[in-house]
Amino acid sequence: MKGPAIFLAQFAGDAVPFDNLDAIARWAAALGYKGIQIPSWDGRLFDLARAAESQDYCDEVIGVCRQAGVEITELSTHLQGQLIAVHPAYDVQFDGFAAAHVRDNPAARTQWAIDQLTLAARASRRLGLIAHATFSGALLWQTVYPWPQRPAGLVAEGFAELARRWRPLLDIFDENGIDIAYELHPGEDLHDGLTFDRFLDAVDHHPRANILYDPSHFLLQQLDYLAFIDIYHARIKCFHVKDAEFRPNGRAGVYGGYADWVDRPGRFRSLGDGQIDFKAIFSKFTQYGYDGWAVLEWECALKHPAQGAAEGAPFIAAHMIRKTDHAFDDFAGAAADTATNRRMLGLDDGRSNGVHHP
Repeated sequence: MKGPAIFLAQFAGDAVPFDNLDAIARWAAALGYKGIQIPSWDGRLFDLARAAESQDYCDEVIGVCRQAGVEITELSTHLQGQLIAVHPAYDVQFDGFAAAHVRDNPAARTQWAIDQLTLAARASRRLGLIAHATFSGALLWQTVYPWPQRPAGLVAEGFAELARRWRPLLDIFDENGIDIAYELHPGEDLHDGLTFDRFLDAVDHHPRANILYDPSHFLLQQLDYLAFIDIYHARIKCFHVKDAEFRPNGRAGVYGGYADWVDRPGRFRSLGDGQIDFKAIFSKFTQYGYDGWAVLEWECALKHPAQGAAEGAPFIAAHMIRKTDHAFDDFAGAAADTATNRRMLGLDDGRSNGVHHP
């Protein structure tokens, strides 16, 4: 595992040092981060279209990061990926994610999002990356609770359409040698293991259809986030290290009652302030040989982002495990051979064991 790293989306802004790549990279390195995950939609930090076409520009970006003391972990297209599939109920809310010239035009917005993902695949290859972070978008989210009753075939058709939109992009990412890692997240049609399974079936288990693992979203859904690693570890290609807590009360539970984040029973917290068992998570990732990045995604209803960022790097570093290269009891082991093993089993010890072979 590599890290610690930090996702820059929640920190980028118009004030120094958050307004350009060189300055924010140096800020991250000074806090102890070794990698940065770059939001590809933020022109203050990165020019996605230019990166897709220009190796010189990508080499320049790599050089800026290395000079600052960090590596690029992945590019992110969370906002653009969301727009691959948008139900009309969310048109107005999600229009702000798109470029101004395609707003109020759902078909143009979808094509723009597809073009953005295509650029991201090419840019990722030029940057020497191997994974890409994104969202799936959603056609079914407004039906997540089955009332009114869903008509027969609705879910199947929703996932079939999602697959039709993503399959060509999965092929493009495959051509560029990049894994798509979908962050399984409420508001997306891919938000838990079962929905990922449905999508995987619909894209014929495409090798580039993979997962960005973020335990905070699973805690808030009351899903077993440790068992999830046991089941899906082969498909986990990215890791957002984000904490959360779920404290239901007599007035609200998992749906939150439309409360603001600070008042919700389920809310995101800075690392170490929530309920996520990161020791167990890092242990399972080590057990299964996860070799990607551990990337802080800071979101907290209480703590200031500067404090959360400063605490994040040492927290991740303290949880990373250098995997042992030998068993702890090897000192007590003995050289073995077939003859010795058979003697220990009571076989071939020079005495008759009453077994006669033809």
